[in-house]
Amino acid sequence: MKEAMAMGILSRFSDIISSNVNALLDKAEDPSKMIDQYLRNLSNDLAEVKKETAGVMAEESRTKRLVDENDREVAKYADLSKRALVAGNEDDARVFLSKKQELETQGAGLQTAYAAAHESAIKMRQLHDKLVSDINSLNAKRQTIKAKVSVAKTQERINKIGATAGKIEGTMGAFDRMEQKATKMLDQANARAELDAQPKDAATALEEKYARSGSSASVEDELAVMKAQLGL
Repeated sequence: MKEAMAMGILSRFSDIISSNVNALLDKAEDPSKMIDQYLRNLSNDLAEVKKETAGVMAEESRTKRLVDENDREVAKYADLSKRALVAGNEDDARVFLSKKQELETQGAGLQTAYAAAHESAIKMRQLHDKLVSDINSLNAKRQTIKAKVSVAKTQERINKIGATAGKIEGTMGAFDRMEQKATKMLDQANARAELDAQPKDAATALEEKYARSGSSASVEDELAVMKAQLGL
C-alpha cells in the first residue's frame, strides 16, 4: 500500500516536471519571461518534493525501526528458548521457539516493506537533487538568456526603424515627382499666357517709338529755356 503511494508520488512529480518542460517549449515566444515562470514552477515543485521526500524518508525510518525491533525480539526469544532448555524446561523452550518463528514471519514482511520504502526514499532524494540541480543550472543561464532576448528585441526595433526609413525615402521620391509635375504645369501655363497675348502691328510699334521721341524733345526744349534764364 505504502509502496504504491510512494510510486504514485514519484510518477506525479515526474509528470509535473515533464509538463513544465513542455510548457516552456510551447510558450517560448518570450524566453526571458518563460524562464522566470519555469523557475517559479520548479521552485514550487521543489517545495512539494521536499515535503513528499520528507514523508517517504520518515516511512523508511519507521519501517527500519520496526525491522530492528523485530530482530531484537527474535533474538530475545531465541535466547529465552536456550535458557529454558538449559533449565530442563522443553515445553517452555517450545513456547519461546514458537513465538520466535512467529516474529520471524512478521519480520520477513517488515523487511519487504522496509526495502520498498528504502527504494522509494532513494528515488525521491534523486528527484529532489535533480530539481535542485535544474534550478541552479537555469539560474546560471537566466542572465545569458535575458541578455540574448534583449539584443534580439533591440535588433527587431532597428529592423522596424529601417523599414520606416525605407518608406520615408519612397515618400521623398513621390514628393520630388510631384514637384517636377508642378514645375511642368507652371511652364505650360506661362507658355499659354505668352501665346494668348495680343500681337502688336507695325503702326502701333512706331506710334510708341515716336511718342517716346516727342517726350524727349519736350525735355530738351525746357532744358534750353532754363539754361538761358540762368545765363548758362
